[in-house]
Amino acid sequence: MSRPFAPVDASTVGSWADDADVVVVGFGAAGSSAAFEAATVGARTLVLERAGAAGGAAALSDGFIYLGAGTPEQVAAGYPDTVENMQAFLLAACGPAPDRAKIERYCAAIAEHREWLLARGVEFLGTVLPHANGTSPVDGEGLMFTGGENAHPYRDVATPAPRGHVVQGGRPGGKVLMARLSGAAVEAGARTSFDTRAERLVVDGTGRVCGVIAQRYGEQVAIRARAGVVLAAGGFIQNPAMVEQYAPVVQVTPLRLGTDGDDGSGIRMAQAVGAQVKRMDAIECALPFNAPRSLVHGIIVNRAGQRFVNEDTYMGRVGQAALVHQGAVAYLIVDEEHYAPNWLNIPATWVCATASELEGEIGLPQGALVATLDYYNEHARSGRDPLFGKDATVLTPLRGPLAAFDLRAGSFVYAPFTLGGLHTLPDGEVLDLAAAPIPGLFAAGRTTSGVAAQGYCSGLSLGDSTLFGRWAGRRAASAARR
Repeated sequence: MSRPFAPVDASTVGSWADDADVVVVGFGAAGSSAAFEAATVGARTLVLERAGAAGGAAALSDGFIYLGAGTPEQVAAGYPDTVENMQAFLLAACGPAPDRAKIERYCAAIAEHREWLLARGVEFLGTVLPHANGTSPVDGEGLMFTGGENAHPYRDVATPAPRGHVVQGGRPGGKVLMARLSGAAVEAGARTSFDTRAERLVVDGTGRVCGVIAQRYGEQVAIRARAGVVLAAGGFIQNPAMVEQYAPVVQVTPLRLGTDGDDGSGIRMAQAVGAQVKRMDAIECALPFNAPRSLVHGIIVNRAGQRFVNEDTYMGRVGQAALVHQGAVAYLIVDEEHYAPNWLNIPATWVCATASELEGEIGLPQGALVATLDYYNEHARSGRDPLFGKDATVLTPLRGPLAAFDLRAGSFVYAPFTLGGLHTLPDGEVLDLAAAPIPGLFAAGRTTSGVAAQGYCSGLSLGDSTLFGRWAGRRAASAARR
C-alpha cells in the first residue's frame, strides 16, 4: 500500500489530464497572487482549488493588510513611518529569532506592493482608530494598530504607527479582497480547476517536481507542471494529528481559526519530497477581550493571581501569552467604573465587594490577588507600571466592587492558527534538508514559515501571502522562459 502524500514517479504516469507551465495549489490570497504574476509574464497557469470557489481563509478575515513605511494613508492620518522604522518594529515583534531576510525584503517592497494592490482594485482609507489594537474594524476606519505598535515594549523600539490597512468596500474586508485578487488572476489568463484536491507531487528522474496528482470529482487525475508547482494550500490548524505533533498547546482550545483546507496537506506533500519545515510549533492566538476599551483599565492575572502581560497591548499578544505560557488559564479583573460586558456580549462571571472575596470565589491562592492589586494600585496612583509598562492613560487604581471575567479556554474565546510551515527563500523556493532549493517546487502563504516567525500582527498573513505569493509565482514562471 502506498504511503499518503508519497511522491509519484513521472515515468509511471500513464497520461496527463491537464498541462500548464505553472500549477498553483490553492486559490486564497497567496495562490491568487502567485497565479496573477505567473500568468502576467506569459506562463500558462492553472490553479487547483479543493473548494468550489476562490477565497480560502483570507475571504473570512476582517481584511487587514499590514502595510507601512509611509503610505499615503498613514500620511493622511498624521502618522509618519519609514522603511527603517517599520523594519525595527517587525524585527522586535516577530521573534524570537525573526526571519531577517524576509522582513527586510517585505519592508523594502511594501510601497510597490501597495501600488500593486491598488491596481488590482483594492482600496484603503486614511483614517485611524487609535486604540483598536487588533479588534474588528468599524465602517469608516482605514488604519488600525494591529500589533501593539503603540504599547510597551514596542513603542520604545520604533515610533508607533498604525499599519493595519483595512480593505474598503464591504465587510468582511477579506471577502472583498479575494474577489479582487481572484478576479485579477483569471483576467490575467490563469485557468482554474475547482473541486480539485491536490494529494501528491510528481517528480521526474532528476528529482524535479513536474506535476501534481489530484482528486477531481472523485477521479484521480495527473496534472503536468512544466515549469513548477506553487503550494499555497494554507496552514495545518485543522489537522489534529499535526497540531498534536507540532503545536499541542492548541489542543486546549475548541475553536480553530481556518477553513477545512488548512489541513497541512501542502506541507505534507512537500515533506514527502524532502522539504524542510520551520517553526512548526509557532502559533498565533487572539483573545478578544479588549473591547470596549474601558476593559483594558483592568488587570489580567493567571492561576497564581499574578499579572503576566500589559493589558493594553494587541489582543493577539495577550492571547498568545495566555495560551502558550499560562495554559489558557487567565482572569480579567475590572472595577465598577470600567466594567462593561465584553463586545462578544460575554458578561463578568464573578462580582464581589473586595479583592479578598473575589479571589476566594475564583479559587486563586489566598492573598494572591490582594497582593497583586495592592502593588498595581500603589504604582497606578503615580502613573507607573514597573512590571509591564502599561500606558498611563489606562493605568488607574482598581477599587471595589470588583468583577472578574473568566478567560479560561473552556469559558472564553481563543482563536488560534498556525504560523509554521515550509522553509522557503523570499522568492518562494522550497528548501530541502540540506537548505538547497528543491527544483520545480515553490510555496507561499500559511503553507510556509513567513514574516511572522512567532510574534504576530493582524494583517501580516494577508500582507505576507500576497507579496510572497507574487514572488513565488514570478519565480516559478521564470523557469518556463528558460
